[in-house]
Parts: sequence; C-alpha cells; structure tokens
Amino acid sequence: MKRPLRTWVSWSSGKDSAWALFRLQNDPAVAVQGLFTTIHERNRRTSLHGTPLALLERQAAAARLPLRLIPLPDPCPRETYAEILGRFVRGCVLEGIEAMAFGDLHLADVRRFREQGLAGTGITPLFPLWGTPTPDLAREMLAAGLEAWVVCVDTRRLPASFAGRRWDRRFLSRLPAGCDPCGENGEFHTVVTAGPMYTRRIATRPGRTYCRGGFAWVERTVHSRRR
Repeated sequence: MKRPLRTWVSWSSGKDSAWALFRLQNDPAVAVQGLFTTIHERNRRTSLHGTPLALLERQAAAARLPLRLIPLPDPCPRETYAEILGRFVRGCVLEGIEAMAFGDLHLADVRRFREQGLAGTGITPLFPLWGTPTPDLAREMLAAGLEAWVVCVDTRRLPASFAGRRWDRRFLSRLPAGCDPCGENGEFHTVVTAGPMYTRRIATRPGRTYCRGGFAWVERTVHSRRR
C-alpha cells in the first residue's frame, strides 16, 4: 500500500480552507501534518480576512494541528512575497513534506500561481475542492454543521451590512443575483468557528467594525468568559 503524502494545508481561517482540510482528513492518501498561513508582521493578522493570531491559534488547536506562521511585511511586493514563500517551501522540503493543499475552487489564474510556485520543488500541489459547483459545496458544508461568519465584504459587490452576518442558508438566500454563494469571486470572506474538521466549537464574538479601500470588516475575536 502506498504511503500517504505528508501534507501541509494552506489556512486562510475561512470556510474553503477549512473544508479542504476536512476532505483531506478523510482521504487515506493524505497525512495532514499541519496548517500554514501568511500574517502581517505588524498587526499579526491575516490579510483579507483580518483574522487575529489568537483566533488562528484556537482554530489550529481545535483541529489538533500545528500552525506555521509566515510573516509578511506591509506593503509586500510580489517579488518579496515569492522570496518569502520560496524559503518556506524549501524548509518544508527539508522536513520531508511532500504536498501542499489549497482551498481554491474555480479561479484558474490562482491555481496556476500556486502550481508555478511549487514547480520543481518536489512538493505536489493539491486542490481537494477544485471544480465543485459552489451551490453544491455550500449545501454540503452547511449540512455537515459548518459554522462560519462573514468578516469582510467587497462593497462593490455586496452592501456593507452583509459583513458580520453568519454564513448560513438565510445569508445565501439574500445574496444579490450573480453573487457566488462561496464568495469565489472575492465578494466576501469568512472565519470558521465550528465544523467537522474541529474537535470543539470556538467561542467568538464580533469585534471592531470598519471600512477601508472599498471593503467592510466586522472582526471576529476570541470570546473568553470571565470566571
């Protein structure tokens, strides 16, 4: 029997990367070794989602996996980004990592960018969600109990009031025509707080609300109850 691929999963903190993890957790050809994510050096948050480090760490703990952070400067030119990611990939090769998985769905240019970045490194890119029709995928996630919150919306595509809402059937039913139910075209971004990829639900609450550069955010922060 062929040995499963030692795999790191690219972690955005949102539903697509979480569901990619879930599929790989149930794939005997893959052995998930951990999660990796890019984070701003200054504010210790992910870029588009704005997820704080404390919540990222809770997500990794709930998935019972190590979390590898890749700090990026702000601004981060494309060349700098490629250099930093290249160093990370080379380190993974030395550790015996054989594959990296991504939650991309349909955007061919994004997939091509991932594949080109790993070409010749010895690491195989995996796309466990690729090609799945997004309405079907949304139904699959919700039926399995995925809990996700919309933390960012592109206000050119959605009203700012959609930020902060729970990503559920009600949210999907209110999306404007032409808006992808999984936000595949960048309409919105989510943070996952519960689901079958986790061993426990993560208690969170809404944090700061702000708008900048055509985007609206409602942060999701870890909720620590006082004793």
